[in-house]
Amino acid sequence: MPEPMPRREWECEAQGALPPNARRESVNAAPVTSSRRLTAAEVSRRCDPRGFDFRTTGELEDLPQVLGQERAMHAIQFGIGMAREGYNLFAMGPEGVGRRTIVRRCLEAQAPRRDTPPDWCYVFNFETPHRPRALRLPAGGAAKFRQDMTRLVDDLRVAVPAAFESEEYRARLREIETEFSERQDQATAAIRERAGGKGIALLRTPAGFGFAPMRGNGVMSPDEFHALPEVEQKQFEEAIAVFQEELERVIHETPRWRREAQRKLRELNRQVTRAAVNGLIEELKAEYESLQQVREYLAQVQEDVIDHAELLRQPKDGEPSTFFGLPLPEAGETFLHRYKVNLLIDHAGAGGAPVVYEDHPTHDNLIGHIEHVNQMGTLVTDFTHIKPGAFHRANGGYLILDALKVLSQPFAWEALKRALRAREIHTESLGQTLSLISTVSLQPEPIPLDVKVVLVGQRMLYYLLHAYDPEFGELFKVGVDFEEDLRRGPQSDLFYARMIATLARNEKLLPLDAAAVARVIDYGSRSAGDTEKLSVMMRDLADLLRESDYWAASAGNKEISAGDVQRSIDTRIERSDRICRRYREQIMRGTLLVSTTGERSGQVNGLSMAQLGEFSFGMPHRITARIRLGAGKVVDIEREVALGGPIHSKGVLILSGFIAGRYAPARPLSLAASLVFEQSYGSVEGDSASSAELYALLSALSDTPLRQSLAVTGSVNQHGDVQAIGGVNEKVEGFFDVCRERGLTGAQGVLVPASNVSHLMLRRDVVEAIEAGTFHVYPVATVDEGIEILTGVPAGERDMSGRFPAGTINFMVERRLSEFAERGQPRADVAAKKAGQGRRRR
Repeated sequence: MPEPMPRREWECEAQGALPPNARRESVNAAPVTSSRRLTAAEVSRRCDPRGFDFRTTGELEDLPQVLGQERAMHAIQFGIGMAREGYNLFAMGPEGVGRRTIVRRCLEAQAPRRDTPPDWCYVFNFETPHRPRALRLPAGGAAKFRQDMTRLVDDLRVAVPAAFESEEYRARLREIETEFSERQDQATAAIRERAGGKGIALLRTPAGFGFAPMRGNGVMSPDEFHALPEVEQKQFEEAIAVFQEELERVIHETPRWRREAQRKLRELNRQVTRAAVNGLIEELKAEYESLQQVREYLAQVQEDVIDHAELLRQPKDGEPSTFFGLPLPEAGETFLHRYKVNLLIDHAGAGGAPVVYEDHPTHDNLIGHIEHVNQMGTLVTDFTHIKPGAFHRANGGYLILDALKVLSQPFAWEALKRALRAREIHTESLGQTLSLISTVSLQPEPIPLDVKVVLVGQRMLYYLLHAYDPEFGELFKVGVDFEEDLRRGPQSDLFYARMIATLARNEKLLPLDAAAVARVIDYGSRSAGDTEKLSVMMRDLADLLRESDYWAASAGNKEISAGDVQRSIDTRIERSDRICRRYREQIMRGTLLVSTTGERSGQVNGLSMAQLGEFSFGMPHRITARIRLGAGKVVDIEREVALGGPIHSKGVLILSGFIAGRYAPARPLSLAASLVFEQSYGSVEGDSASSAELYALLSALSDTPLRQSLAVTGSVNQHGDVQAIGGVNEKVEGFFDVCRERGLTGAQGVLVPASNVSHLMLRRDVVEAIEAGTFHVYPVATVDEGIEILTGVPAGERDMSGRFPAGTINFMVERRLSEFAERGQPRADVAAKKAGQGRRRR
């Protein structure tokens, strides 16, 4: 077994040193003297104002269509036209693209072509008072019906009491009273007459009627009666008992006669009330001849008024009733309250279907609610306290909602789905639904729902709802996907100019000259992050025009110039770049270590991007790698301390796959390496630094220094291809700003993925530096290309025998890994032998 390696050599290996002959080969290798650099024209595509045939946007016509949203417009038109159940819309896309504005504009264009929906009102239910009735009337008819019912109640207050004050009523009332009195008097008179024939008198006393024997024309005294013979006394007693029974029968009949008289009185009252009411209500029925529901309701009102006429006859004379100083409602007024009309929805004067946007879609704001009032310390309610929601206002038309706001409100999402499924609006308060209010409650009759709902939200929200809510796909079958950008070309540039002109006119801004339009187009391409695209983020574009108008007006200009647009862009950055400036300040002061000159092995400048609100900027970071003999593990220090995100960790693992697959396909990878973002105190996410980490690792393995005047961005796959990343413009400019403050030497630059070249839309000062040759941008397609630029040493390709040329980076890396594998083999043999002995002992 070979002897262990001396400690000095292990320390040398840990520091990345190579044997002397390897170092001489790296020095003698032919350096890379040239590499492709991007020209100024390739790093920024500028719009030439000379290509426009207008001087200012005032000469351009408005753009009638929505620019760059053909797919979304087709989806909206389909969703609007599709009248089947479940074809509601979900408008998705990033904030600021104009989703809500475009959707609302399309709906408002379609709304006048549809019929105006009916009005709805709630009225008292005479059969089940806790279930108010919903009445449907033509547009504008509910307000008139409410006025008619108010006028009817006013007429009843006068007509009913007046009918009972008439002489005819009083005469008929006297007849009933006289008939009852005469019937009672006749019955008692007949008994009196028969009793008188028997010598017995019928007397009326304070206690009632009584019988007494008579002598002559007078009544016997008790003494006289007792003086009579017993036979005669007995005769009187027997006669009195008979007449007493007859009198009791008459007395027992009296309540029946009284009830009959009361019945006649009630019938009289009904006849009088009917005569007073019929004319008023029949006249009202004639006005609503075609509305069966209204006619049925008026018929019920008619019968109810006749049944409760006595409440309308109560005089209002005297002081109002009070309870401990609190005024009590009059019985008649309380009774008349039931004839009110709760006007829920009024479409009077509306031309077509309603378009409603509910900004605060709570449960109650969507389906309505029932209010309560405090009466004598008790919460009470009635049908007049039913309040409409957004569904009521949008019924028969279109309702626009913010999806995130609906999902954020308790029970609002379930209420929305329930209404769409049932196609009915069940109005109830959330407190009643959750049984939080223990008081008088109502169950209003549901109103049929015919509405097209448009939810507006992010794409991720749409996909999450599709994945986790089974009902979502059934209720929202039309996805409206908005684009963030459009393809750039001469025709699209002209359309973009017309869109700018339209925005300026709509916002009442100054016109833009051709150079200003060209600068806005450049800004749109930069916002899209692609020289072949233009951003259609309307909110950002409108803000830029407003701010440019401000600066032009402040300077007293009558037109917006390119300078005004540029000043707007510059002041935007100035308002937001405090953190960016502080970061660069720390680099300039040496607090954050970032080198822009010299060479160093295992160290490279990586580039990251920070997003703070709407402002993003690039940040150079020092990335270092250290290697030693090990078990084939590349340690990501960021991940070990829970600062690295999963995508960043994935990128580091890909490096292990690349190294093992290229340099050690047939032997163990006996490498232990550590990678770290130096002076990084926050989380690191994304794989855009994986190529920089690989370069640092290759440099450490080959002991070849990397140029610190260059920075690197780009991800890498297991085959060594450099892949596109995001934020390429900000990353290049971030390193450029550091180099410029330290002084441009002409050797500084950035390596970017070749697939990102079409995304470059760099600032003018960076373009000017590239044009002057003081700063460079290198497109890189593979790791080999990048390592050659960073080291000046050829990467090397395998020859026919499968070997890398001596002196190349790949040759030195492979040799180092081979040495690690050979030195690690004895340890592996010892471990295997111990494992075998352990198995034999067991």
